[in-house]
Amino acid sequence: MVNVTILVVDDEQAIGDMVDIVLRKEGFKNIDVCASFKEATAHITQNTYDLYILDIMLPDGTGLDLAAQIRKQSEAPIFFLTAKANDADKIRGFMYGADDYITKPFNPMELAARVKVQMKRYVPSIIKPKQVYNYGRFQLDTQAAELTVAGKTTILVGKLFHLLQFFCEHPGQVLSKEQIYAHVWGEEYLVDDNTVMVHIRKLREKIEVLPGNPQFLLTIRGIGYKLISEER
Repeated sequence: MVNVTILVVDDEQAIGDMVDIVLRKEGFKNIDVCASFKEATAHITQNTYDLYILDIMLPDGTGLDLAAQIRKQSEAPIFFLTAKANDADKIRGFMYGADDYITKPFNPMELAARVKVQMKRYVPSIIKPKQVYNYGRFQLDTQAAELTVAGKTTILVGKLFHLLQFFCEHPGQVLSKEQIYAHVWGEEYLVDDNTVMVHIRKLREKIEVLPGNPQFLLTIRGIGYKLISEER
């Protein structure tokens, strides 16, 4: 369950935080929490999750519309966690693709139990073989999001993880800034040239012996960057 990804959307911070804490205690580590329709849409556009827990009433939209958006791209389980408790609301929720409907106030441990049941049903169809990229000085375990450099292991998160994974998936291939930006940031056009450069520098600081004289992540002047083995 540790690699399952979950998105929690609730405009009540206390509830979002509580769900996050309870699920993490149950072994779910990859959880994003947001409080608005706009923020949730950004997460859904840029990421794929294994479970969605949605409030229906949001300050700038509805969880129903989020569910409809999710169903266009994923069959992952959707939970509604909401104060709308009448039968008509529940029926409407299931019509929008919900796999479960939980009304507030709720028992956090019951929610965790329902999540576990859904994941046991769903996860076997999405589990991927463990992928470890080995470049000698460093290794990247994509399932655990673990970067091991010279024997020392750390968790690599956010854009740095996706950036290094993208390079590892295309060894020896020159990748332009535009390609990198589109894949890692999920936008077609490179808005800020410095964004990629800053993250490349941060990544070099993690994997290179001398970040100013890189042996792995090379700059190909006028074109982009490429990741190679240290043997050249």
